[in-house]
Amino acid sequence: MYKVVFFDVDGTLLSEIDRSMHESTKEAIRRLIDKGIHVVVTTGRPYSLCSQFKELGINTFISANGAHIKCGKEVIHKSVLSSEIVHDISNFAELHGHSVSYFTEEFAMNNIASKDERVMRALNETLNLERYPDKVRNLSDEMYCICLYADDTEAQKFIERYPALTFERFHGYVINVLEDSKVSKLTAIQKVLEHLNISKLEAIAFGDGGNDIEMLQYVGLGVAMGNGGEELKRRADFVTTKASEGGISYALKKLRII
Repeated sequence: MYKVVFFDVDGTLLSEIDRSMHESTKEAIRRLIDKGIHVVVTTGRPYSLCSQFKELGINTFISANGAHIKCGKEVIHKSVLSSEIVHDISNFAELHGHSVSYFTEEFAMNNIASKDERVMRALNETLNLERYPDKVRNLSDEMYCICLYADDTEAQKFIERYPALTFERFHGYVINVLEDSKVSKLTAIQKVLEHLNISKLEAIAFGDGGNDIEMLQYVGLGVAMGNGGEELKRRADFVTTKASEGGISYALKKLRII
């Protein structure tokens, strides 16, 4: 019997077309919760941009690609960037005119290049935001993740300046900047399973992207969305329909989970 389901957000819980949530997906989430099955949102988004999922009754969130895990009101894990690194990158980005976003439990930016169309396009395509976020108030707050807005050529100067950091591109104009290379959705899932005292064989994971492959292969049942990449589909146990077509509900019913 499966006891927990982990869901990626963009292209999984939310449509790959317009970031809306299919009505059948909402109903499927409610049915899982009614059956006593834990539902966990697993995303690169900051915690503050997960409010629509809280409204469905979900209370466990892996955010910032695994750097922050919250179960109810309890933070069960966090990987915090050093204040020195945060300040140094911020100053370097300002010097070279680059936008940087900061993931505390909130989401803010440095207010640099706020009129750059590439930045706004990236914010819309990755977080479905229509306006430039508020300016960060305090760089000394706990930061779980920083994102640099730059193309490959622009990013090179950061990579050369900070050889000890990990730079992971997840969008044509956005790069995750990590201090702990062990931060990932997979390691976060392992921590949640340990916290809930649930075996990985009793877990299901849904995803659509390359960064979801590890978690789909780790759990007892890995489900790839129909809009996912071909490598992900090859490695999944089951391939469902697209997120925009109600793929989550389809899979959960087909597999007799709900």
